[in-house]
Amino acid sequence: MTVDVEDYFQVSAFEKNFEKCDWDDIPCRVEANIEKILHLFERKDIKATFFTLGWIAERYSGMVKKIVDHGHELASHGWEHTRVTQQGRQDFMQDIIRTRHFLEDLSGKVVKGYRAASYSICKDNLWAFDCLADAGYVYSSSIVPIKHDLYGIPDAPRFAFASADDRLLEIPITTINLAGRNINCGGGGWFRLFPYSFSRWAINKVNTQDKQPCIFYFHPWEIDPEQPRVVGASRKAKFRHYLNLTKMHDRLEALTDDFHWGRVDDVFLNGNIKKAENNQWSNSSARNSSAV
Repeated sequence: MTVDVEDYFQVSAFEKNFEKCDWDDIPCRVEANIEKILHLFERKDIKATFFTLGWIAERYSGMVKKIVDHGHELASHGWEHTRVTQQGRQDFMQDIIRTRHFLEDLSGKVVKGYRAASYSICKDNLWAFDCLADAGYVYSSSIVPIKHDLYGIPDAPRFAFASADDRLLEIPITTINLAGRNINCGGGGWFRLFPYSFSRWAINKVNTQDKQPCIFYFHPWEIDPEQPRVVGASRKAKFRHYLNLTKMHDRLEALTDDFHWGRVDDVFLNGNIKKAENNQWSNSSARNSSAV
């Protein structure tokens, strides 16, 4: 179970509507939403991984410490939700080092994991895996093996695989293969789009037939149907962002009842999971495969 700790105005879909230099002037809603999530997880006895923006952690240090005090894993989501596709190698390296060091100094815990903003590690920037390993990260969860207009590597392995010369474990968001096409069943807008019965069926199928653990994600703003509506955003962005927000909390209640959930490090690093057969899906093999 994973949470991407960011506020509603920091998502990539609204990056043209909110300048980063103006973020400090926008009232944040993340603290109240994290409180609700922590309460839900405490009631259901769930430990999760919180991929947290450095920008958020710097301003809400008490909230981050509370996440850790509740026994959850703290991981990096980069500093300002900048997509890797918008960064060069040097800028990316500085970003991931800065965020990791800050989160570790704040929490007193080793930060092992990273998740790219908007799953923006793609075939053109797989050098990011080497950077993450060089920066001391142990795992990443930055790829969705689907075809999408904003992200995705449809021919990437569906399950955890080694990268960066076996120095980093990449854990893709869970998908199910239907008629030769991967469909996201691991959270986000897809979880709000499909009926909950589909998610329950798909996750159960991955567990029982593929015999793999699932990795699920959501955002604090997804349980906040009262959040401000962004003026000037595209219809597509609004549809994806606001769809079924009123149903999200009830669906999370059902999801946490129907399956057992844990922290990424406990499930994927300490558990006995089977890596994908092509567990050395390297930069070179990706370049030789078909384009997205």
